[in-house]
Amino acid sequence: MGGLIGFWRLYRRRRMAVAGASALLGVFLVALLAAVISPGDPWDMAGRPLLWPGQEVGFPFGTDVLGRDILAGVVHGSRVSLAIGFAATMAALLLGVTIGAIAGYFGGYVDDVLMRFTEIVQTIPSFLLILVLVAIFSPSAVNIVIAISVSTWPPVARLVRAEFLSLREREFVQACIVLGMSRPRIILTQVLPNSLAPVVVISSVMVASAILNEASLAFLGLGDPNIMSWGTMISIGRNSLRTAWYMVAIPGIAIIITVMALNLVGEGLNDALNPRLRGR
Repeated sequence: MGGLIGFWRLYRRRRMAVAGASALLGVFLVALLAAVISPGDPWDMAGRPLLWPGQEVGFPFGTDVLGRDILAGVVHGSRVSLAIGFAATMAALLLGVTIGAIAGYFGGYVDDVLMRFTEIVQTIPSFLLILVLVAIFSPSAVNIVIAISVSTWPPVARLVRAEFLSLREREFVQACIVLGMSRPRIILTQVLPNSLAPVVVISSVMVASAILNEASLAFLGLGDPNIMSWGTMISIGRNSLRTAWYMVAIPGIAIIITVMALNLVGEGLNDALNPRLRGR
């Protein structure tokens, strides 16, 4: 409890980080209460097509070309966009932390092989790799998550490797070796918990990037056509951009708010968890 209180005291010193956390909490609440805010299926026709925001009572965000309620799309789409963002980030973290931990702890030939593989993946532009993978394996939510995670794990691996290289020579690790603890136990219980602070910071940025990547794929026609996400809404509205720009602007604003909130939360976490910045 004392650690959480101390963390909050450090985090709240940056007002924009608190504002970002508040905005992100609001997005989460909208996602959790989507069925209450807008009951029914967001794909159903709810009114006359191309109603502008505020033109009719009951449609504060208007309707799209098929008469679907844009408010329903935004609140239900928040679930899908957040789910894809967090799922892709968790998968990338799992892969990156595993490779980085093994490379950093064992070093030598193992480190060389894993880091050369990491560098090969990093030489490929991440969004280009995502495009190729989704195009090959068909645009579905699962494939989008896999493609994003496969392209975004290398920075995590390099970060964790650097932390492990620094920590493996510390006295507490050497003491565990002398006591006869197994290598997996040392990695999981001693070194890994002490190297997660920078991983927590970078994860917020990775979630934001995953949401943007999903929206970009949908805009290019490679999103999952069976789910309603913010990217799907932008894809639906792109053909009517000149005559009904609000169809793109409203989900776009939702993406901007969420991404900015995640970036601000990341900055706050960096200030609170980085000992070099605590006295700033």
